[in-house]
Amino acid sequence: MEHRTLKRLILCSSVQGHYSDPHTPPTPGLQYFKGKVMHSHFYRYPEPFAGQSVVVFGAGASGLDISIELAQAKAQVILSHGKPALTFPLPPGIRQAPLLTRVQEDGRVQFQDGSVAEANVLMFCTGYNFSFPFLRPEQLHLDIRDHVVIPLYRFILPPAFPTLFFIGVCKTICPFPHFHCQVQFALAVLDGTVSLPSREEMERDVQNIVDRKTAMGVLERHLLRMESEQWSYYQSLADSGGFSPLAPVIQSLYEEVGRQRKKHPQKYRNANYRLITDTKWESLEKTH
Repeated sequence: MEHRTLKRLILCSSVQGHYSDPHTPPTPGLQYFKGKVMHSHFYRYPEPFAGQSVVVFGAGASGLDISIELAQAKAQVILSHGKPALTFPLPPGIRQAPLLTRVQEDGRVQFQDGSVAEANVLMFCTGYNFSFPFLRPEQLHLDIRDHVVIPLYRFILPPAFPTLFFIGVCKTICPFPHFHCQVQFALAVLDGTVSLPSREEMERDVQNIVDRKTAMGVLERHLLRMESEQWSYYQSLADSGGFSPLAPVIQSLYEEVGRQRKKHPQKYRNANYRLITDTKWESLEKTH
């Protein structure tokens, strides 16, 4: 890993601003729920939920992992989400349900298909709001809304204030390689390796990305999701910033872990791997 001297401010939103302000979507009738309402941000251990009925709202990484832990602790879990039905094996004690739409006046929860259920706990695994209480976004000409921080050139810096860097606001990424490439690019801006375009050009570049994703049907709140596009993004940062790109083995291993997670959601964390070369890895343990 390359190291350079950091002389100006880098704002790491993974510490403050990205995972600090839990997002709870508006839920009609939530005041009628008679049990415990909480966000995954405050979840620590599954044992206190043993024997209880828990509705887990959201089937992202945290929702799925927490559901599995709760089921293993003998909780009865209803995993409510808007994705296609998960087809990989889930442990006994978890059943899937459509999106939670409201809480009825009798305290029961109602789902998108009209079905209802009683529960002791309603746990929102619904991500986080961006929160930067130490900044005045209007002074930076930034708009922070609905899970979006815009405009950020290269998903990193405000065109109106190009020596301030937001590291890690993107979503659905391989975190630490992502942070590494963004920091290296930021340092390249500071030491002059990267000559930034004009503010107008940077803002136009951001708008072009928004227009492209919108035309693909991407919702505004998902504009910062990178998914498979992250790898070409890292390469472009390296090309612009003059630093070594990520070794191809990183993408290969990341995708392998994703496959194992779907095949063995309860055991994939037990697997260990060794990096052999920049393009090759080997598995040290089986997941089953």
